[in-house]
Amino acid sequence: MSKQTYRVCFCFRRRFRLAASEAPADVKEIFGRYSENGVMSVDQLRRFLVEVQGEENATLEDAQSLMDSLKHLNIFHRRGFNLETFFKYLFGDVNPPLNPKLGVHHDMNAPLSHYFIYTGHNSYLTGNQLSSDCSDVPIVNALHRGVRVIELDIWPNSRNDDVNVLHGRTLTTPVQLIKCLKSIKDHAFVASEYPVVITLEDHLTPDLQAKVAEMITQTFGDILFSPGSECLREFPSPESLKRRIIISTKPPKEYLQAKDVKVQENDSKKERDSSGREAWGSELKGFEAKMDDDKDDGDFDAEDDEDDGEDPKAQQNEAPEYRRLIAIHAGKGKGGMKDWLKVDPEKVRRLSLSEQELEKAIINYGKDIVRFTQRNLLRVYPKGIRFDSSNYNPLIGWTHGAQMVAFNMQGYGRSLWLMHGMFKGNGGCGYIKKPEFLLQADSNGNVFDPKAIVPVKTTLRVTVYMGEGWYYDFKHTHFDAYSPPDFYARVGIAGVPADTVMKKTKTLEDNWIPTWDEVFEFPLTVPELALLRIEVHEYDMSEKDDFAGQNCLPIRELRQGIRAVPLHCRKGVKYNSVKLLMRFEFV
Repeated sequence: MSKQTYRVCFCFRRRFRLAASEAPADVKEIFGRYSENGVMSVDQLRRFLVEVQGEENATLEDAQSLMDSLKHLNIFHRRGFNLETFFKYLFGDVNPPLNPKLGVHHDMNAPLSHYFIYTGHNSYLTGNQLSSDCSDVPIVNALHRGVRVIELDIWPNSRNDDVNVLHGRTLTTPVQLIKCLKSIKDHAFVASEYPVVITLEDHLTPDLQAKVAEMITQTFGDILFSPGSECLREFPSPESLKRRIIISTKPPKEYLQAKDVKVQENDSKKERDSSGREAWGSELKGFEAKMDDDKDDGDFDAEDDEDDGEDPKAQQNEAPEYRRLIAIHAGKGKGGMKDWLKVDPEKVRRLSLSEQELEKAIINYGKDIVRFTQRNLLRVYPKGIRFDSSNYNPLIGWTHGAQMVAFNMQGYGRSLWLMHGMFKGNGGCGYIKKPEFLLQADSNGNVFDPKAIVPVKTTLRVTVYMGEGWYYDFKHTHFDAYSPPDFYARVGIAGVPADTVMKKTKTLEDNWIPTWDEVFEFPLTVPELALLRIEVHEYDMSEKDDFAGQNCLPIRELRQGIRAVPLHCRKGVKYNSVKLLMRFEFV
């Protein structure tokens, strides 16, 4: 790895010297403080873990265990770490930014409405919303990632004698419902023991509803949570529902014939929505609702969510065995937004809003939404013109208490990276306990307002030392055909509007191992809802900059100290070797 050659033309080649990975000055200075005669002993390592890494409970046994795990790197100094081994430890997989030993550590005994829940949208689609295949494969992939809410749109087959899963009124190819149900049963608890909610968008006749009830009952058996046809007075806890399957839909009503929708009216809107988007997704949209954007969106994905459960005509056309399976009742009821958000002390329910409905609602009903979500579930889903399976800014929902922020998990881009980042917390179990300020009013009866300007609680200081690993994971001409890459890093916060910001390092030319050594400070007013965004790009003078990795981390679980931060591809899969050396301090 000492030199690398790039072909410029038939008769001319450029050669570049490749620098070796070297500890930053800060790391050398810290090693000098916690070592003697070039060797860091077990006790000195323990002091480093406590004083620099913030691991207050670190013992001599912990330090010794860490040294033993790295013996193969420390050939010449059996008594402790030398600088090279200390640097390799800091930049190694044993030193991640989140504590892998924490596991599930949030209180899991509160009602379901007290948690953000990892939620999928149209979970059966393999690609875009208009013409991709429907399959159980993306459902399995989502469950393996920890997703806890799976959405299935159920329709009669062409002979009206069986049930398919498909995106209605599109060219998507169907998959049988029974296949999806069996895959859910087989894979539901691979990544997490906590309950899986199946949300059904029902377009069935009563006889097919009865058939679905039989399928569900036979497939899931005793693991199905079925409290009966009555609405729950309060949601049970994730802990009490471990390894259970929950059905959520609106109470059944007479099958409505599919409406004709002119998808072609949306073509120009689709182009506008996609234009200018970078290969890894456009920058995140803020909280401002753009009313003009929503006028003629032809939202064919809008959900028929009116609750006519009390309508006797509807009830005489329903399948009672199907109704009994519904544990979480959904529906908007009559009236407008103010009526939809009314809290009933006698029962709890789920309300579904599109991202556009939510953006409009928070203008006048922001506090009502927070109050509603203290007892009830709010599901937010992507607007129908996201034909490319892109997503929206999830913080708009989370900061207002929405538990089920539904995403196209087969999509891509910065919004999905935030979703991945949020649910890395709490051991990746798919349930994140909401902060207390979203769960109850203050002493004056006021609920949380994400737009309010409040004092800074803490400041996160981030040092971006260096990066490495691209040389091993990419071809040497991947970023630039004629020279080594020119990397820069972007670091920032996604959270409430007052905390949201992105900052950028300088660009380092022709270097596979960039050493930026730059410090950024981020004042945080609501750290409980903040996510740390990390991206690396390669500067390209003539075209769009190339993507070189990303990660997103929940700040309330971020470990202080010097940490090795692995980077992921656009789809959220971790690279084999690419990582950044960074330092996190709360000041």
